[in-house]
Amino acid sequence: MNNDLSIFYLISQASLVVQLVMLILLVASVMSWTFIFAKRKELKKAFKVTEEFEADFWAGGDLSQLYNKITEEGREAAGIEKIFIAGYKEFSRMHKVAGVSASDKVENAQRAMRIELSRELDRLDESLPFLATVGSTSPYVGLFGTVWGIMNSFRSLSSAKQATLAQVAPGIAEALVATAIGLFAAIPAVVAYNRFSTRVDRLSGRYEIFVDEFVVLLQRQAHA
Repeated sequence: MNNDLSIFYLISQASLVVQLVMLILLVASVMSWTFIFAKRKELKKAFKVTEEFEADFWAGGDLSQLYNKITEEGREAAGIEKIFIAGYKEFSRMHKVAGVSASDKVENAQRAMRIELSRELDRLDESLPFLATVGSTSPYVGLFGTVWGIMNSFRSLSSAKQATLAQVAPGIAEALVATAIGLFAAIPAVVAYNRFSTRVDRLSGRYEIFVDEFVVLLQRQAHA
């Protein structure tokens, strides 16, 4: 009997079903880490853009100059900048139309910002459902592999004349590796999901506040 109980040996000796479970969990783990690094970078950029934009916005400059700065720098607008562009562009367009009331101008601008806000939040929420799914299902998938492996181990003992711990231990160890891989995939996904969800909620709150504050400024301009 081979006494090698290293992880790689246990994986190689596991049954086909258990190996398939392990493969699924490893793929899920790799995809999770890919999403985690990408989402971390995306949210870091979104917060940086928000900080810089709010500093420029509340500096008291002309809104048209801020609009030109964002749209003429040769870079793609992001996050809160897109919300501002949508509102300012719609307000400017309606301001040039004769016979439009001040309230209609502001309402159209607010509607445009709300639409862009929804798009930004949808984009920020991308990949979060996947992390939640991996975090909630990976332990159960790993447990399925464990149960299957233990069941095969005891089934192989039915033909043995004398059952010993040495005969059962390798099979059980092989099966428990599936549970370990399941937890390895689930724990980072759960931690990342909770952290990213909190950060997205914070961004959402800041976007909502900006829309409300910008609407107030537009109301003042519309009635000026």
